Order: sequence, then structure tokens, then C-alpha cells
Amino acid sequence: MLTPDTLPAIQAALGEMGLDGWLLFDFRGTNPIASAMLGLEGLVTRRCFGFVPTRGLPVALTHAIEQQPWRRWPAAWPREVYSGWRSLEELLAKHVRGKRVAMEYSPGDGVPYLDRIPAGVIEMVRAAGATVVTSADLVSRFYAQWTPVQIASHRRAAEALAEIARNAFSLAGAQTLSEYDLAQWIRAAFTRGGLVTDHGPIVAIGPNAANPHYEPSSGHSAPITPGSVLLIDLFAHEPDGVWADQTWVGTLGAPDTRTTQIWEAVRDARDAAITLVRSRVTTGQVVRGFEADDAARGVITKRGYGPNFTHRTGHSIDAFELHGAGPHLDHLESRDDRALIPGVAFSIEPGIYVPNEIGVRSEVNAVVGDADLLVTPIMPQRDLFVV
Repeated sequence: MLTPDTLPAIQAALGEMGLDGWLLFDFRGTNPIASAMLGLEGLVTRRCFGFVPTRGLPVALTHAIEQQPWRRWPAAWPREVYSGWRSLEELLAKHVRGKRVAMEYSPGDGVPYLDRIPAGVIEMVRAAGATVVTSADLVSRFYAQWTPVQIASHRRAAEALAEIARNAFSLAGAQTLSEYDLAQWIRAAFTRGGLVTDHGPIVAIGPNAANPHYEPSSGHSAPITPGSVLLIDLFAHEPDGVWADQTWVGTLGAPDTRTTQIWEAVRDARDAAITLVRSRVTTGQVVRGFEADDAARGVITKRGYGPNFTHRTGHSIDAFELHGAGPHLDHLESRDDRALIPGVAFSIEPGIYVPNEIGVRSEVNAVVGDADLLVTPIMPQRDLFVV
């Protein structure tokens, strides 16, 4: 969040990047990055800007009837008020004319999670005389990074999820359940463990696991039957913490050779991404999201399942959202060339999906440190659960 305490670091970063400022824009919550950075609270139904110059004090451009959302804006920082579009454009030009400013914009929509500014607003800012560049690196550094307190919370949640997952497989092997029954048991385990979630988990048996976003419901749920692959994807966090997100896979009865081969391909792809990121981080080299995706995808392609790996290797988990705005491990769905800098976190979750037959995914989380890589849970899955 932008505060008097964080302002010096943000301005130093702007200077290092050769920028004149960071222009934050929001309208009706379309840019959660700006909303969080500006500390906006309540109803925001009119356009607003917050301009953070490389030198000097930040300034807010606010609508006359919407001052309440800005109650956390420091009194010592300027606040300019407009009512009509003419005055808004005049104020905007006053502050950004002739300047090179960063916005939540991704050229060519290369990174959709970052591309939050409407094309018309970009045009308005350019018409005001500014040059617009992407705020990608600023978002990674000042929005997506976890604090030590958040990392500690994540580690606790991750170990709790791993234990719940192991117990869920044992339960599935011991009792006759449906997917929905087991999902409800997992939700109850979250509650008992002091964890919260807003949806899920995914509990998918057999062909249902071939749908990466499958979720059972009371009206649509298959029985968990012997001889099938069972996939469990569970995600939760402490009430004031950050998310943990894991996927585990097992079989009810001994797996056949093909299932084992698919599992090993997925596991080895996961580990290839971990190895690449860890080796770069520990030796002080830059590693980018797309490179980790390439490492994982290369393993699965060599095993003959390239067309069946239909999503990115990993998504950002930022301080606010499970699918966040920080760097993704992605060179398939998008072109994410952002560096994996200290403090950013993400999932690593390659998968193979054969429609109407089988789906296998293995998911862990990782947090980049100054010279190391934290992977959670402590003991990732090595072999298929057999229950």
C-alpha cells in the first residue's frame, strides 16, 4: 500500500526505472491493484487517479461526490477535486504532461492479470501528453510481495492442507463416498483447523479429473469407486493470512502402467520447474516466469503428452488473491517475462488431461527468498497415493 513509509522505496524504484511516476487508476473496482495501493474504501463509482511522482508528494484526483473512499489518504498529500470530464482531463494533463508514467497496462494484453486499464483511459492519458509504460515490475515489488508474517501464515496453512489431503485419501479408501461427500468433509476440516476458503475444493474421480476446473455439487457428484484415479485440489488460508493451494492424486486400488507413467511425467515436470527456479535464485541469477513454464512443459512434451498440458504451469499468489497479479509461470496462455523477485509467490502445477478418461495434476507453492526458494508443503507428493 502507498503510505508515507512506503513512498521513499516506491520513488526510488521509479527513479531506477527511468520513470517520472506511477499513475494509478480505478473505476468501480476494475483495478484492484490501484484500489489496494491507494487504500480506497467504500463506493468508487466515479473515475479516480492517484499519481505518485518520482520526486515530490503524491496527488489524488477525486470526484466531488466521492471523498469518503479517500479517508486513508494522508492529509499532507494533495487532493484535487473534479466534477466534469473537462476538469478531470485538465487536472490529469497538469500532472502528467510530458512525463513517462507507469500504469497497469500490458502491451498486447501479454499478461491479462496485469492489464487493468481500459483502452479509452490509456488514450486519455496519452492525449494529456504522457507516455504510458507497463507497471509490471512495480506491481511485483510493491503489490504482490509477501511479508515475513504472511510467509509464516502460508507455511502453517500449507502443512495443514497437506495433512487434510492425506486424511481425505485415507477416508476415501475406507468408506463409500461421493465426490461431494468428500468435498464437504474437507470443508469441515478447514473449519476445524481455523482455515477459510470461498469455494471448492475440487474432488474429481476418473474422467471428471480431466476437467481442471471441475467441482462437485450436491446435484452433480459421482461416486468414488474402486479402480479410479482420484484428484483433490484444495486451497485455503488463515483468516488474516495468504493462500495455500495444493493438488494431490491417488488411485483406489493399484494403478495401471499408463496412469503411473502420466503421474511420473507430471511429477517430473513439477520438479523440473522447481529445480530451474531454485538453481537461478540460489546463484543470484534472474529467472522469469515463462522460463519455469518452459522447463515443466518440456518434460511433458518429451513424454508424449504435450497437447494434453493445456494450462500454464503456475499462477501468482499475491498478498490479496489466490490467482494474483504477480508473476505467473506461463509461456502458453500468456507471455509472462516478469522476473521472479524475492517475496513473490506462485503455484507450480503442471497437469496432463485426456478428455473423458483421466486427469493428473501435482501442485505445490513456492516463495522466492533473497538466496533460496521455499517450496510448500515440506514434503511434496512423490508417488501416487494408493488406497
